[in-house]
Amino acid sequence: MKAFLNKYLKVIDRYIMGKYLGTFTFTLGIFAAIIVVFDISEHLDNFLKSHAPVKDIAFQYYAGVLPFFMNMLSPLINFLAVIFFTAKMANQTEIVPILSGKASFNRFLRPYFIAATLVFIVSFIANVYVIPYTNKLKTTFEDNYFNDFDPTKSEVHMQLDKHTYVYLQSYSGDVHTGYNFILEKFNGDVMREKIIANRIVYDSVKNIWSMQDYSVRYINGLREKMINSIPKKDTVLDMKPADFETRDNAYSAMSIGELNKNIAKERLRGTGVLTDMLFEKYRRYVYPFSSYVLMLIGVSISSRKVRGGIGLPLGIGIFLCFFYIVVDRFATVFSVKGGLPPLMAVFIPNIVFGLLGYYLLLKAPK
Repeated sequence: MKAFLNKYLKVIDRYIMGKYLGTFTFTLGIFAAIIVVFDISEHLDNFLKSHAPVKDIAFQYYAGVLPFFMNMLSPLINFLAVIFFTAKMANQTEIVPILSGKASFNRFLRPYFIAATLVFIVSFIANVYVIPYTNKLKTTFEDNYFNDFDPTKSEVHMQLDKHTYVYLQSYSGDVHTGYNFILEKFNGDVMREKIIANRIVYDSVKNIWSMQDYSVRYINGLREKMINSIPKKDTVLDMKPADFETRDNAYSAMSIGELNKNIAKERLRGTGVLTDMLFEKYRRYVYPFSSYVLMLIGVSISSRKVRGGIGLPLGIGIFLCFFYIVVDRFATVFSVKGGLPPLMAVFIPNIVFGLLGYYLLLKAPK
């Protein structure tokens, strides 16, 4: 392995990759410490009020919070790290001898792309496999100790299968009870049965719903039959209490398998959250590619020696970080609220900054 690395990775490659990954890891650690300090100061009262054990705070809450924020910030931290150490190399006149020694700028970029690939692989694995699990740890902790939000939906319309539609006016998660429930069964476009219940209660042990104080209307052409004031009936329906609850980042705590199942189910039900699910799914696969895009921009704007040292490139980098966040947020809003296809929305930040990176690469000193 050592012989292989010595053959294909020269001294300058190992030097730049060491600077790259070392600066990235160190900066990521600093941001992690800052996140913990600010989060503790914000949630200390909640921790004390809920009497949460230190073990659960450390291994549930922060085991969920830290990976999420570190993964979310990793492309931007990667960007700032590249600018910082590359600008420092340029300020110390380390880049000029490399380019003057018959090494092309593309050859100079090779260790950057290798290091960015390592960052990409870690980010991709984290996005697809690790972050959903850690997010579930965080939401479990919040459900157990915080529970200071109303997670219920109202006025829910849902399609259970090709022939069955339901409506629920309101739902109480504390007692697993829905109010003003309507179930309609169709044969094609013709309604055959309609059930109206004042309450519907979920039995979490038997996994069944109990309709209480309900009436049934049977329709067969011009003939109808009405049965009123039925006290109770247990039934199995393809819906769960989670279908009537909502919370921030709910889909980010689902594994890819769970997300795909819910997307398939939502295509049938049509409750209005399909775009959010698709955006979350596509984002997990596309977001890690920003490591390449932002790395390319960082090298291009910081490889030239300028007066004032590394301050100017670092300032430009911080401005571009904020601009990247703005573009990413706009793409999210346009997808969720404006009808922009989710697949297009997740690519917009990388496309915009990819074009900017290509332009800056052409203008970079060769």
